[in-house]
Amino acid sequence: MRISKLSASKHKKGRILVQLDSGELLRIGEREVVAFSLYVGKELTAQERAALENAARESGLKDRALSMLTTRPMSRKELTDRLVERSDATEEEAGAVADELERLGLLNDRAYAETLVRHYAAKGYGPYRLREELRRRGVPGAYWDEALEELDDPAEAIDAFLRQKLHGRITDRRELKRVSDALARRGFHWSDISAALRRYDEALEEDSE
Repeated sequence: MRISKLSASKHKKGRILVQLDSGELLRIGEREVVAFSLYVGKELTAQERAALENAARESGLKDRALSMLTTRPMSRKELTDRLVERSDATEEEAGAVADELERLGLLNDRAYAETLVRHYAAKGYGPYRLREELRRRGVPGAYWDEALEELDDPAEAIDAFLRQKLHGRITDRRELKRVSDALARRGFHWSDISAALRRYDEALEEDSE
């Protein structure tokens, strides 16, 4: 089979259309033109065509993965799941793309775990909630403790939450339970919540003296 025409796609940047003398049309990337030394009139064997199509497919999946990562950081599992769900990639192909991006330093579960912990801790969430978020995002458990070690003492975050919600007022048991439950939902340990409530009471007593 012979290449009868090479042209840039009008609809997708970086895509090259390869017209064969058989009337078939192949869609490849610019890098494949260089890698396979393609030109009008070149003869392609069946093996060369298969290799060209495989390379173009791999490049397309990699480009799609990079596009996903520029939208927001992801774990390896999130990325491979999305590649399988949103394209016709197999799990093996998605895994190969992830391997390549990890080698290039563009996909890193350890760094992603640290980013997630910082992000949600800044929003006022505690350790339990952070672990749940790491699990939900598919971050391997081996990286959880290391990322969570960077957390500040939760006391400051809990104290700030109490000041915001209670405004320095003396409250009844019902309101204290409501605030305590809210802190628990945010992922803080009950022991840390109880300690913060004691500090709050002590501060009120000092102010009233």
